[in-house]
Amino acid sequence: MYPFLFTPVLKDYIWGGRNLATHLGRPLPAGKIAESWEIAAHHDGTTAVANGPRAGQLLTDLLTEQGLALIGRRSQWALERGKFPLLIKLLDATQPLSVQVHPDDEYALAHEGNELGKTEMWVVLHAEPSAEVIFGVAEGTTPANFRAALEAGQLEPHLHRVPVRTGDHINVPAGSLHAIMGGLLIAEIQQNSNTTYRVYDWNRVEADGRPRPLHIEPALAVINFEQVAPTRPEPIPLPAPAGVGRWQLCHNRYFTVERLELSAGARFEGVCDGETFEIWGVVGGTAALHTAAGEMALSAVQFTLLPATLGVFALTAEEPCVLLRSYVG
Repeated sequence: MYPFLFTPVLKDYIWGGRNLATHLGRPLPAGKIAESWEIAAHHDGTTAVANGPRAGQLLTDLLTEQGLALIGRRSQWALERGKFPLLIKLLDATQPLSVQVHPDDEYALAHEGNELGKTEMWVVLHAEPSAEVIFGVAEGTTPANFRAALEAGQLEPHLHRVPVRTGDHINVPAGSLHAIMGGLLIAEIQQNSNTTYRVYDWNRVEADGRPRPLHIEPALAVINFEQVAPTRPEPIPLPAPAGVGRWQLCHNRYFTVERLELSAGARFEGVCDGETFEIWGVVGGTAALHTAAGEMALSAVQFTLLPATLGVFALTAEEPCVLLRSYVG
C-alpha cells in the first residue's frame, strides 16, 4: 500500500471544451472534453492506478482486494455496498450545464437501485469574467409556480444566480437546484454517484439532433424549495504550522474538504491511522509527498489517494502551493 495516482476517465458531454489542455496542460483526445474523472470507482467510469507495482489495477478491484485497509473504518457502510465513498472530477464548463438536481440517499436507494444520492462541492480553479453558477431557487419560488414556469418555458425568474471567481467554493447538498454556467473550470468532490435529474437544458440538442432527456417528475420530488437564495460559504480557519494556511471549506456526513496554502519550504504532517483514506489534490504550485514508501512529486492539477492504513505522511512545498485535502469524517 502506497499513495496512488490514477489515469483519468474522460467524458465528452456537449457543454465541454479544451480548457483542461489550455489551462492545465493536459493531453487530450480530439473534440470537446467536459469532465475528467480523476479518482473514480463507478460503473459509469473507473480509474486505473497509474504508478507503482499496482499500475493498471482498477480502483474497484483495489477496493475489493484491500477493503477497509484502503478506505478506513469510517467507510464500513460503503464497503458493505461495494462502493468507494467519493468521486473526484475536473469539469470544463465551456457552456452552461443543464439546470439539475441530485437526490439524497433515501430517494436514490428507493428509485435508482444500489445508486446513492449525490452531495457535492465545487472549487473554482479558473473563472472567466462575469462567471456565475445557479444555486438554489429565487425568492417567492414554490413547487406550484416552478412547475408552471417549466410548462410555460419561463424558468429564469426562479433561478438564483451566484457570481463566482477563481478560488471560490460552493457546497451543494443533495436537493439543491443548480447549474454550473459557462466559463468555469471546477474541481468537484462528491459522493460516488452519477444520478442527475435535469429540469432544463437550454433547448440544446445532441449531435444526432435530439434533445437530452429531462427528468421533471423526479426532480420536482427532490428539489429543496426551502433553499432560497443561498450565498457562498466562507472558509473556516483551522490550526496549522508555520508557513501553512489551512481552512475548512466543506463538512458534511459524507466528506470534509480543506484548503491548504503552503509557502516555499513549509511542511504539513498527517497520519492515516486506519480511520479514513485521504485524497490530496495540488491545485497550484508543486509539492513533495513523503511516506514510508518514499517520496512522490506532485504538481498542479493532480490528485493522489492515500490509503487509510498508509501511516505517517508529510507534504513539503517546493514552491508556494495550494492543496485540497478530502477525507471521510
